[in-house]
Amino acid sequence: MNQKRNNQNMQIWRGELALLTVILINSFGVDIVLCSGWGISPISSVPFAFSEVFPILTLGTWTYLFQGSLVLSLMILRKRFVPQYLFSFVVGFAFGKMIDFYEPIVNMLPFILSLRVLYFLVGCFLLTFGITLSNRCGLPIIPTDLFPRELSVITGIDYSRIKVTFDGISVLVTAILTIGFLGHLEGLGAGTIVMALSFGQIVGVMGAALDKKVRFVSFLSANTES
Repeated sequence: MNQKRNNQNMQIWRGELALLTVILINSFGVDIVLCSGWGISPISSVPFAFSEVFPILTLGTWTYLFQGSLVLSLMILRKRFVPQYLFSFVVGFAFGKMIDFYEPIVNMLPFILSLRVLYFLVGCFLLTFGITLSNRCGLPIIPTDLFPRELSVITGIDYSRIKVTFDGISVLVTAILTIGFLGHLEGLGAGTIVMALSFGQIVGVMGAALDKKVRFVSFLSANTES
């Protein structure tokens, strides 16, 4: 009874709109964090490294290729074909395209210290809020958000621990690639380390707060309920 009353008092957000918001704000968040000069976000660090080492493809293209490998890895871990994961790749494809769309716009922003700090903070907020929405929209989501969430389900390990580990490994791979091929560290900075160590916890806090006030519904949840 109390649970039913609580559900009635909660705001209803459409999962489809939430997913569209994620694609738009997370792709912008990746670009503006990179523009800040404090370091690329951990979720995009590996595609960024490949785009620097093999610049024949754009950051957005390397992003959805990397995300495709994550989708394949999840299917291997599940030991079965999961159709929803393919839809997740389609979402990741749109995400990668938006990264390339925003890049020339963001590159026109002024590059001064005070604004660089603002860029970084705005980007971090957009990325953590976007990941929080992703985990709750009830629809196939961006593979870089899907991977730690599904791996947490598969292994039974807490999401925050999985997220921090995933981000840390991404940063390590980026360091190895850029130092190995370019001879120097590229794209990583203090901001990358901060994001890698904190995003899991921040998303957890944001998610707990959102769960108290908002319930997400989508065409998939409607089908499930019927």
